[in-house]
Amino acid sequence: MFNQNFCAAGCGRPAFTGSALCAVHSADPGADAMKLSELIIRQRVIKDISLQGLHFEDMDFSCRKFFGCNFSGAVFTRCLFTGSLMRLTFFDFSALSCCDFSNGDFQFLSFAGASIHDCSFEGSELVNINFGGTVISDSTFSKTNMGNSRLIYADITHSDFIDCNLKRADFTKTKREEVSFKSSNTAEALFEMEALK
Repeated sequence: MFNQNFCAAGCGRPAFTGSALCAVHSADPGADAMKLSELIIRQRVIKDISLQGLHFEDMDFSCRKFFGCNFSGAVFTRCLFTGSLMRLTFFDFSALSCCDFSNGDFQFLSFAGASIHDCSFEGSELVNINFGGTVISDSTFSKTNMGNSRLIYADITHSDFIDCNLKRADFTKTKREEVSFKSSNTAEALFEMEALK
């Protein structure tokens, strides 16, 4: 699991990999993000890396294997994660826009409090994923396996969950507007808490 080193400036934020500072106190966070992008692109297996708070645009991280990584609070715009494998990776409070996670194998990830806009997870394994409190818009999760995933308190608009396995997926307390569950096994998902007897 990634090391939690704190910023040398004393702000209490975590430092990102390869630095003693956080993204806020870095002299050039753009250059730092580019350095870490190059590191990911060079390697096929990425372990214990922290990109917390950095911004990434137009990066191709496809077909990589990520283990125990911290992407919390990071911003990803037009980034590709297609065909990637991820385990125990955190995207809490991150912002994902126009990103492609299709055909991936993702287990035990957290997107809690994240913003996901115009992203594709189509054809992916999304097992035991925490989407609690996530804002999801204009995105597709079609043909995914979302077994045991939690979307509690998520705000979902203009998004598709077509032909999905939703067995034991928890949509309790979600706000949903123009969401399609066509051909998905919604009877095996949880949408409302049963009244306590």
